Amino acid sequence: MSIAKAGERFIGDWVLEVDRCHYEQGSPPRSGSYRIEREGEELVFHMKWVDVEGEIFNLSFRGIPDGEPRAYSGGELADHLSLDAPSPTKLNSSAYLKGLELMIATRTLIDGGKYMMLTQTIILPDGSKPTNSSRYRRKA
Repeated sequence: MSIAKAGERFIGDWVLEVDRCHYEQGSPPRSGSYRIEREGEELVFHMKWVDVEGEIFNLSFRGIPDGEPRAYSGGELADHLSLDAPSPTKLNSSAYLKGLELMIATRTLIDGGKYMMLTQTIILPDGSKPTNSSRYRRKA
């Protein structure tokens, strides 16, 4: 699959289905949204969520879906990110700090692209890997 086509089916606006979240670490948000768009070769991700206390968070990142780790200004949490689209229905990202993979996110399209499952695994210093999963509905 060419980079120009990689991740194409994920482009659009997504709404979190809170009742379809399963978190092993932390609490699911009250609400959330996800937007994926293309700018040239890059996919751009915009996430917004409201936590259980009502605080609003926004996070954006971008990457070329070729599997190569690239520098990322994530502060103390990550210094490199990679993005990979191994199939038309899978889109993965990984975050690294000082060469160690610390987070893996897998996005999977289901039900013909109506829904996106997002599974995020954090790799903790003790070797444990808590995983949070969320389901998003494509916004019409």
